[in-house]
Amino acid sequence: MAKKKRILVLHGPNLNLLGRRQPEIYGRLTLDQIDRRIRALARQLGVEVETRQSNNEGELVTWIHEASGRFGAIVINAGAYTHSSVALRDALVAVGLPAVEIHISNIHKREDFRRRSMIADAVVGQIAGFGVNSYLLGLRAAVECL
Repeated sequence: MAKKKRILVLHGPNLNLLGRRQPEIYGRLTLDQIDRRIRALARQLGVEVETRQSNNEGELVTWIHEASGRFGAIVINAGAYTHSSVALRDALVAVGLPAVEIHISNIHKREDFRRRSMIADAVVGQIAGFGVNSYLLGLRAAVECL
């Protein structure tokens, strides 16, 4: 499949704990279940997706760098790094791929520190507060950017 029909989905720190981490905020679906839903929607939309999760900021940065020339867009849930990582922001700017920031919870209704996104100005848009549907909406938005 041509690179422009490929989307990289990145899951940041602690998202490997989905399904058991604060289910009242993040829901009961595991990351594997979410990835299966993402892949199913990608097939319907006629795109290929690759999903990856890391608790390591540097690994996420490397994956963003490697996306250039291999993917047409990025969907990213940077987790806690959303609120602190200039490195992720700079990586997104450097590769120049359209990226969609997503969050399972509505970060704007949570603690003050979660209301600020360090990556917001490096992405085409932000989707937050729709649970697993934030990923699916983000994928649809990324497809529109291809």
